[in-house]
Amino acid sequence: MAKVPSVTLSSCGDDIQTMPVIGMGTSSYPRADPETAKAAILEAIRAGYRHFDTAAAYGSEKDLGEAIAEALRLQLIKSRDELFITTKLWASFAEKDLVLPSIKASLSNLQVEYIDMYIIHWPFKLGKEVRTMPVERDLVQPLDIKSVWEAMEECKKLGLARGIGVSNFTSSMLEELLSFAEIPPAVNQLEMNPAWQLKKLRDFCKAKGIHVTAYSPLGAARTKWGDDRVLGSDIIEEIAQAKGKSTAQISLRWVYEQGVSIVTKSYNKERMRQNLDIFDFCLTEEELEKMSHLPQRKGVTFASILGPHDIVLKVDEEL
Repeated sequence: MAKVPSVTLSSCGDDIQTMPVIGMGTSSYPRADPETAKAAILEAIRAGYRHFDTAAAYGSEKDLGEAIAEALRLQLIKSRDELFITTKLWASFAEKDLVLPSIKASLSNLQVEYIDMYIIHWPFKLGKEVRTMPVERDLVQPLDIKSVWEAMEECKKLGLARGIGVSNFTSSMLEELLSFAEIPPAVNQLEMNPAWQLKKLRDFCKAKGIHVTAYSPLGAARTKWGDDRVLGSDIIEEIAQAKGKSTAQISLRWVYEQGVSIVTKSYNKERMRQNLDIFDFCLTEEELEKMSHLPQRKGVTFASILGPHDIVLKVDEEL
């Protein structure tokens, strides 16, 4: 079983929280059937994963909850406390009065008493409950971040969430949030990879004590918004051959060496284990320099949900 390092998150007071630097994502499109998802999560626990990332919108909370219960029955883990569970407040429920009911629904789905990290999924609100993407333009509304964050803080104060954070927030959004937050966000989860490096935003988060977690660390090649700039990169392939590693492992190692944690997703047993096998080598300064100059994707960071719409879209330079 692989041993995964952990990172210490900034938090309020003496509540020190650590998070494994690699988590298993549970989103899939089309959605995997419950038995397939449950079997994959159990295999991930056997492989050494202890951080699992889900969301109300993914439809995978119940699958993860069933897998955790089964892992306890099989004694793959001794207690729920061995796991770090991240889930997210969906944009359809991003209102102050809906936050507590939403986290309680997630707790019920997951069959746990607390969430390790509860995240605002998107920095906007949807005008009604939405289950398909991309969404209609007129459904996207501004987020009342102050009132929603107050409710997020209440989740932490009540012990329903050990940590609270955000996802897909730009520097300006974080500035606004930090101007009134009693409890600052511990995490900003972002789409990030060697071809979407977000250096300015990462530097901002680091300066503010906000840890960055990368999703789509391999470029989301088989999605509507991703491409093959990462896994198809000749530079990364050259480094991979020299190291005796895969292009995916080189890419994940690059993300890790930026001081960023990773959410990676595969239901393939071998790739699942390969994604954890990135801690027995380092990239050289020359290799890091080469990767720092990879062609960067030009586009929008919210494309995966909004499609081609231009509402609240931000190009890389503005992040």
